[in-house]
Amino acid sequence: MKAGFLQSNADSLGLGALKGPEVLAVSELVRRIAGLLERQFPLLRVRGEISNLSVASSGHHYFSLKDRQSQIRCVMFRNKAQFMGFRPKEGDMVEVLAQLSVYEPRGDIQLQIEQMRPAGQGDLQLQFLRLKQKLQAEGLFDQERKRVLPELPRAIGVITSLQAAALRDVLATLGQRMPSIPVIIYPASVQGLSAPKELIEAFRQANERKDCDVLLLVRGGGSIEDLWAFNDETLARCIASSPIPVIAGIGHESDVTIADFAADWRAPTPTAAATQSCPSWQSLERQLQHVAQTMQLRWQTSLRRFEQHTDRLARQLKAPSERLQERAEWLQRLSLRLRSPDLDRLGEALALRARRLGQALETTMKSRESQLDVFSKQLELLSPQRILERGYALVTDEHGRLVRKATALAPGDMLDVSLAEGLIQVEVTGTGD
Repeated sequence: MKAGFLQSNADSLGLGALKGPEVLAVSELVRRIAGLLERQFPLLRVRGEISNLSVASSGHHYFSLKDRQSQIRCVMFRNKAQFMGFRPKEGDMVEVLAQLSVYEPRGDIQLQIEQMRPAGQGDLQLQFLRLKQKLQAEGLFDQERKRVLPELPRAIGVITSLQAAALRDVLATLGQRMPSIPVIIYPASVQGLSAPKELIEAFRQANERKDCDVLLLVRGGGSIEDLWAFNDETLARCIASSPIPVIAGIGHESDVTIADFAADWRAPTPTAAATQSCPSWQSLERQLQHVAQTMQLRWQTSLRRFEQHTDRLARQLKAPSERLQERAEWLQRLSLRLRSPDLDRLGEALALRARRLGQALETTMKSRESQLDVFSKQLELLSPQRILERGYALVTDEHGRLVRKATALAPGDMLDVSLAEGLIQVEVTGTGD
């Protein structure tokens, strides 16, 4: 009976009698198996959860349908997909009308989907939504509790697997943007049952050591099962309570996990997370060039203002000869007004007084010129430029007002610092007594 069964199945496959088997090419064998399956299984209705969904640029949909025990590959071509009436996504529970077929190049059994309709959401997706709703109601995802990322961290921590491709992408990106910033790796599994515990331990070590200013939690793309470790409730609370700001770069842009909501910043990919963690050295160079140009322009403006003030003072000063000429003219006017009989005597007296007055004026003017020279030298010593050349700096706020007290400042204030050569802009990060 056993031999009869084998012979029956061989005949159904077109293999001929067992006693003289036909030699088939692999492709011919696969075609015969495909034909048998298509004859034995007409259109089927299958219910399952979507996993590993991929939509090609051609519009074809490739995914798997699964339940708790098994899964099967599926394809839905564009001419069928355009009539679905909804956009399927990872974790959706659907019902499909499909033909069982074989993908001949690989010999894989697959379902060729004719129709698809929603049938509820998969178990993992429901767990995800319930946990998200719970933590969101607690305020764990509130924007107010998000920490500000450092503008230029002294060190960057990376939590991921040492074998992850995401780690190589992050290190390459950081090396290109800011190679001077050290990178500290806290290794942990990013998939599997032990992954949440290892990720939590990595966060604990990073927060205890405090040797970095920002943490990158990264992993490459995958199915909802592959990323499920990042939907752990304890891990989400650990991320939210981390004293060090956290950037999550998990999966591709379409992948969303609970860790993304708990982090201070969500990046669409691991590479994007590295980009968000620090500026590029090229952008810093451009900022420095802008600051240098601004300092030069402001210093030139201040110098022109001082020069104009000096010119005004110089115009107010009169030469001694000019002062003597004014006095002589005044005496001449007085002499013309005198009408005394003894004009010669008065004229001599006036001439004598004029000479004395001229001598006194000359002495006074020389004394004043000497004082003016002393004052000029003192003024030059007190010139802001001389003060700056001795190593001092002139600090003004963003409104151009001089800053004299540290208590008048607050973190985040922008200041202009004028030096002997150039000007810089700084931001207040703290103040002391």
